[in-house]
Parts: sequence; C-alpha cells; structure tokens
Amino acid sequence: MEKITGKNNDIIKNVKKLLSSTKHRREQGLFVLEGARLVFDVLNSFYTVSCLLITQNAYEKYKTQADEIAEHCQRVFIISDDISEKLSDTKNPQGVFAICRMRNNADFRFIPNGRYIALDHIQDPGNLGTIVRTAEALGIDGVIVGGGCDMYNPKVLRAAMGSMLRMHIVQTDDLAQMLTGLKSKGVPVYASTPDSNAAPVTDIDFSAGGVCVIGNEANGVREEIKRICGSLVTIKMTGRAESLNASAAASILMWEMLR
Repeated sequence: MEKITGKNNDIIKNVKKLLSSTKHRREQGLFVLEGARLVFDVLNSFYTVSCLLITQNAYEKYKTQADEIAEHCQRVFIISDDISEKLSDTKNPQGVFAICRMRNNADFRFIPNGRYIALDHIQDPGNLGTIVRTAEALGIDGVIVGGGCDMYNPKVLRAAMGSMLRMHIVQTDDLAQMLTGLKSKGVPVYASTPDSNAAPVTDIDFSAGGVCVIGNEANGVREEIKRICGSLVTIKMTGRAESLNASAAASILMWEMLR
C-alpha cells in the first residue's frame, strides 16, 4: 500500500474532481463512492474498484473488507485524516473512498415481460436515489435514467443506500429514442401524468411487463415522451393536493406495476 499525505497530490485532485463534476466522471468513465457501507457494498455488486483510498484508522477498523477489495483493485492508498476531510462532503467522514469503473450501457438487457421505470429528467439527487432504492426493494427489473441528475452524483449514491450498485440501470441522454426502440419491439410504454383524464394506474394490466415513465419534478413527463408512449396513466387522488412528489409517485406506480 502506498501513502498519500499531501492534499495537492494529483490523485487526490482527480478524486475531488470526480466527486464534483459530471463531465469529468463521464470523460474518465469513473465515479467515487464514499463511506464504509457503500464502498464495501461493491463486493456484492455489478461494479469493479479501480482504486481504494482509506485512512489508517479506517483500515484497522475494516481490515477484512478492505483487504478483500484490495485483492481486486489496481491500487490502494493510505490517506491522512486531513485528506479524508478534504474529500468528504459529510460532517463525519469515515475515511473510506473507492474509485469505481462505470458500467457500459451495452450491459443493460430487457427481459421478456420485465417491469421497468424510466425517469424523464429527474433533477433532485435525493429523488433519484430514493426511486432506485424503492425499485430494488419492490423488485422492479430495471431503471432507465433519461437525462437530468447524473446517476453517479455522490448524493444520489448515498440516497440509494447501495441499490444503485445492484440494480440494472441504464443512463441515456436520448430517452425518446430509447423508448421508441422499445416500443417498436412490442414493449408496452406508459407515461404517468396527474391528468384526471388518463387511465387510473390501478386499471392497467402489467402482466405483459412494460416501462412506466416518471416525469420531472416541476414539469412532469415531456410532451415529446407522452406522444411516444402508448398510454397515459395517473394515480387517482381524492385529496386537495394536485400532484405528488416524484419519488412518492414513482413508489405507487411501481407497486401497481408489480401487483
């Protein structure tokens, strides 16, 4: 194991940039996990670790897990507590960071009669992470992240509580094209809307699987996407609120898809 004590070390600068910049993450094909739980969740995930950075105290505390990751990654660095605090955006950093390789979208496969959700420009990292966590808990087969917040944003990864590492997820900047392709293959595609004229989601038969699109927090599903979808579905509400939070709406829709 190598030691890094200087905050201006090039590796530390790169980690900091990976944590803060979507563009840099995409250019490098890498992202960063922080915290013992998330980092060691990689051991049971689709992802591989390129580099582990850990403080001496954290290494002594999590030696078994750290050594297991070290067997499969290229480099391991012991970092100082000062560097850990510089990298972390949490109040009480645990001193464990992992640089991981992004998955290739080509690894994403649709299964026959599978149930999927697509997210149309979800902006809030907390919403995105919560939706993915709920999708895993309920048994959704996969998630399509269409624009909006980067799925490798550190806040998304924390909110997902490890689910982002285990779920089948694809990220696309052209959701319309992807949905059009799926529809041409006979996959049922639905757009959610608060419009009371849409079909209640409780009336939809999802036994043949399909994709249900969840819209942006402020504007809902874009009109372009609605035109592509075969049906509009809504969550029937009897209270005074006009709409639901994106993650709450997604939870209800996913539950109905799997009933």
